[in-house]
Amino acid sequence: MTKFFKFATLTPALLLGGCISFGGDAPDSLLTLTPAATAPAGSGASSNSGTAIALMEFEAPSALDVTRVPVQVSDTELAYLEDAVWVEKPARLFRRLIAETIRTRSKRVVIDGDDPGVLANNRLTGTMRQFGYDARTSSVVVVFDAVRPGEGSDVVTRRFEATVPGVLPETASVGPALNQAANDVAAQIAEWVG
Repeated sequence: MTKFFKFATLTPALLLGGCISFGGDAPDSLLTLTPAATAPAGSGASSNSGTAIALMEFEAPSALDVTRVPVQVSDTELAYLEDAVWVEKPARLFRRLIAETIRTRSKRVVIDGDDPGVLANNRLTGTMRQFGYDARTSSVVVVFDAVRPGEGSDVVTRRFEATVPGVLPETASVGPALNQAANDVAAQIAEWVG
């Protein structure tokens, strides 16, 4: 009787295992961004609110606000690279990459997040304009419009761009090339904010 009871209670669970699906097949691998340099463990900084910088959430158009890699096929046609999936939305990955790049290249305190209680007068935000593969030129392109406070009540903007040419339309080629271009743009931004 005990054996029958155990079998009877396990049978529905085993049957459900074949019926329930929590999404499609997992990709073989996920793409991420890695900084060219990272701050060593134990490093830190202190600063006042005038020199600290807070990186706020970055905007992205709908085509980039996904975990897939866009492919610009023509001026009016967009597709997504097969089997290329980001570990999370690229605007968030890019923000963290920029934060780490500024952290390693300056003496600023860098706050990476959306905490409204942060007492940093300097804030960096912006819009990711391009972050994908251009099939017309066989290249990856990263374009970012940055916004930060200027002197007094001024607001300063600047467009940053990096291109890596000669890239095959495959995840194994596009992923590293996007990481390279993103690090290039992050270095430009770090120099700009000082």
